[in-house]
Amino acid sequence: MPAKDLGNKHVCFKCGSKFYDLRKPEAVCPKCGADQKDSPANRPAPEPRRGRLAAVPKPPEPAPPPEPEAEEAEESEDLESFDDDEETTPDDED
Repeated sequence: MPAKDLGNKHVCFKCGSKFYDLRKPEAVCPKCGADQKDSPANRPAPEPRRGRLAAVPKPPEPAPPPEPEAEEAEESEDLESFDDDEETTPDDED
C-alpha cells in the first residue's frame, strides 16, 4: 500500500508518535488515543489581558512672548526725533 493511500501524516501532541490518519475524519493517535483536534496548537491564542493605560504626561505650555508694544513705542519716538532734527534736501551734483 503506497503512503499516499494512508492519508495525512501526523505527530501526536501528547506522546510524540508519528502516524497516518488513514483518511478518517478524526485523527486519533493509535498509541495513546489522543484526538489531534484537541491539540493546544489548534486552539486560538488567548486574548492578552489589558490593564489600565499609563497616564500620558502633558507637554509644558510655552512661555508667552514678551510684549512688543513697549519696544515699538521707543522706536517710533526715535524716528520722530530724527525727522525733526534734520531736514533733507536733494543736493545738486556738479
